[in-house]
Amino acid sequence: MWADKLSQQRYAQGESPRWDARTKRLLWVDLATGTLHTAQLDAGALTDQASYQVGAQIGCAAPVTSEDGWVVATGQNFTRLHPNGTTNQIALIAPTSATAPYLNDGTCDPSGRFWAGTQCVPRRDDGALYSLETNGTIFKRLSGVTVSNGISFTADGRTMFYIDTLPHHAIERFTVAPDGALSNRSLVTDVSGGNPDGMTIDDDSCLWVAVWDAAEVRRYSPHGELLTTIKVPARRPTAVALAGTTLIITTASVGITDPDDLGGHLFAATAPVAGPAASTWGP
Repeated sequence: MWADKLSQQRYAQGESPRWDARTKRLLWVDLATGTLHTAQLDAGALTDQASYQVGAQIGCAAPVTSEDGWVVATGQNFTRLHPNGTTNQIALIAPTSATAPYLNDGTCDPSGRFWAGTQCVPRRDDGALYSLETNGTIFKRLSGVTVSNGISFTADGRTMFYIDTLPHHAIERFTVAPDGALSNRSLVTDVSGGNPDGMTIDDDSCLWVAVWDAAEVRRYSPHGELLTTIKVPARRPTAVALAGTTLIITTASVGITDPDDLGGHLFAATAPVAGPAASTWGP
């Protein structure tokens, strides 16, 4: 199965697609340009698009419960972006420096926490996974991270699936306590042939994983069995979301020299099972 091109515009590094079922809008970010985009998804096309410049690299974003903007991970900051384009800092994970780990991929859990992890350049394992609580406080939930990427939660919020891309190339599972503490770390599956990047979960608790440098999105069972492979005409898929049974795929154009590679566009494919709408940050 092949994914079809969805966006006319090409982005440097599309990331963090999220389907907000309340507003019937898709959101995604261009990491490199620090831009959050939203659009209606109408008959296989993006319409009524709006864009917001944050002024810093964006790792990920999520809608807020109050329906008046988004929470975004920028550098070492958790930031609130308002519909009028203004921003305010919610919390800082660490003092800002040129070599400090910076926030990358993330998502909200069903209880309203916003989770995001860091990556390090040059690569080293002193990154971490954080949760931003609904009251604005931060907890470091996991240390020893190199390139924090996909995070997904089961519908009851009791299980988290997680990707630290390097050096593991694997999907892992954690038990999540009511207070957000993680335990019972275990391997779901190794991911070969590319770098596992963004991830989402469907209503069967199966995991959709964008595989960077493999031009594929793969669906795995919660036990690690490979169920489906969707080909993407872009070498670097970055992240995925489900809008009902429509699978949305973001990709990157950075580092791509092949003129036939469509990296940077958004793509869509039909999934056999629907997925939940994006969870929101806040009480």
